[in-house]
Amino acid sequence: MEDTDRQILLLLARDGRMSFTDLAKETGLSVSAVHQRVRRLEKRGAIKGFSAQLDPEQIGLPLTAFISIKPIDPAAPDDAPERLAHLDEIEACHSVAGEENYILKVRVSKPSDLEELLQRIRSAANVNTRTTIVLSTPYEGRPPKL
Repeated sequence: MEDTDRQILLLLARDGRMSFTDLAKETGLSVSAVHQRVRRLEKRGAIKGFSAQLDPEQIGLPLTAFISIKPIDPAAPDDAPERLAHLDEIEACHSVAGEENYILKVRVSKPSDLEELLQRIRSAANVNTRTTIVLSTPYEGRPPKL
């Protein structure tokens, strides 16, 4: 990947709403050249899309937790992500190395909602859970170093 493409990716990771004109100014390219590069980066899959970053507290989801899951039966199929995909409270599902198979990032309104979600997770995926509640988030969603 070229340095200019990396620069465009970094600029967009910091501000996904940056205009092509501003990207052109920052990179020293023409607006049409930046436009072509962004479209090419989208086609290659380097840019997966653009989205709004929401404030969980402002939208009524102040409680964030990480839930580690491990199958009750180790011989069972490894299909937990599919079994849990319908649960909207799960923001992310990461396959991990270690004792657990997956770590889920969830957001809910209150502790009783987390308790109810844990029960639904255990039931839907036939797993044991271990939960860590987030007290604060000094930073999140930082752009990668390219």
